[in-house]
Amino acid sequence: MTLALVLALSLLVGVALGALGGGGSILTVPILVYVAGLEPKEAITTSLLVVGATSAAGAITHARAGRIRWRTGMLFGAGGMAGAFGGGILGGYIPGKVLLICFALMMVATSLAMLRGRRTPPARTGDIAVGRALIDGVVVGLATGLVGAGGGFLVVPALVLLGGLPMTAAVGTSLIVIALKSFAGLAGYLTSVSIAWDLAIGVTAAAVLGSVAGGWLAGRIPELQLRRVFGWFVLVMGGFVLLEQTAPPGGLLPGVAVLAGIGLVAGAWRLWATGRARSTSV
Repeated sequence: MTLALVLALSLLVGVALGALGGGGSILTVPILVYVAGLEPKEAITTSLLVVGATSAAGAITHARAGRIRWRTGMLFGAGGMAGAFGGGILGGYIPGKVLLICFALMMVATSLAMLRGRRTPPARTGDIAVGRALIDGVVVGLATGLVGAGGGFLVVPALVLLGGLPMTAAVGTSLIVIALKSFAGLAGYLTSVSIAWDLAIGVTAAAVLGSVAGGWLAGRIPELQLRRVFGWFVLVMGGFVLLEQTAPPGGLLPGVAVLAGIGLVAGAWRLWATGRARSTSV
C-alpha cells in the first residue's frame, strides 16, 4: 500500500514538472521522507536521480520543437554540475535535520516565486556570456545539490532575467541544465550515501510517465492557474516540514511560530503585490 502511494505521488511530481517546466521536483524529498520513510540524506540522493531522469525525458519534446539553446544550456549546466557535485559531497557531512530545514526554506522560496510570477525582459537573440553562465550555474548548482532539488525555479528565472532568453527557450533549456546538475549532485552524494535502487527506479519511472502527462496537460490549462495552485500547495508543504523539523520533543511552539511567520510574510507580500498592481493599473 505504501509503495503504491509513493508511486502515485511520484506520478504527480512528474505531472507538475511536465506542466510547469520546473517545480514538481521540490515535492520528491517530502514524499520520500514522510511517505516512503527514507532517511533525509537517502531521500535527497534518490530525488536527484528522479529529477535528473525526469528532466532529461521532458527535454526531448522541447528539443524536437527547437526550444533549447544548447550552447547556453551546456555552459550553465557545466557550472551547475561543478556546484552540484560539490554540494552533494558537502551535503553528505551535514546533519539530515539541517538539510531538511534548508529544503523547507527552499520550498517556501519556490512557492513565493511561483505565486509572484515572472517578469520577462526583452529577449536577446544570442546566448548568455560564457563567464556569466558558468558562475550562475555554479551558484545555482551548489544550492540545489545540497538539498536534492532540481532547481528549475532558480534556473528558469536566471536564464530569463540574466541570460535574456525568451520563456519558451528558458523552460526547454532549463531541463537540460537540471538534468546535468542533478546527475552531478547524485554522483557527489553517492560518495557517502547509498540508496535503495529498486525503489529509486520505480519512483523515477512513475515520475517520467507523469511528465509526459504533464506536457499534455500544459496546453489545456492556463499556466497562471497551474502555478497558483501549485505555489500554495508547496507553501503549505514547506510550512509543514519546517513545523515538523523545528518542533522540540513534546512541543510544537517553535514550529508554530515559524509557520505563523511564513503566513505573515506571505500575507504581507500578497497585500503589497495587490496594491502595486492596482497602482500600476491606475
